[in-house]
Amino acid sequence: MKVLKPKDIPAQPADSPLFTGGPVTRQPMVTPEMSNDFNIGIVNFSAGARNKMHTHTSDQVLFVTAGKGIIATEVRQEVISVGDVVHIPAEEKHWHGATPDSAFSHIALTAKGSRTTQVED
Repeated sequence: MKVLKPKDIPAQPADSPLFTGGPVTRQPMVTPEMSNDFNIGIVNFSAGARNKMHTHTSDQVLFVTAGKGIIATEVRQEVISVGDVVHIPAEEKHWHGATPDSAFSHIALTAKGSRTTQVED
């Protein structure tokens, strides 16, 4: 067993073309080297920042931990807030990020080996 405290995991800039609208950081909590099954990380979006439309090869689960965010698919968009849990099936096109007036953080869980494909320029 290992207890992981977010305050002990340095936030790393999420320097990827997947992100737009402002600074985003990541804190890798459970890495592929630590688990046979899962990837778990904290993602912190500044107000207005989001990721572009994308898919994952596994289901993704988001646990909202701070602020207000938006989760969107090709046909639906919803505001999410602390305590909300979002299940995104594998291969569903979606994006998520902060509302224009609030920073936003979530814990993201995917299966080990899951790949992300950006589908928006």
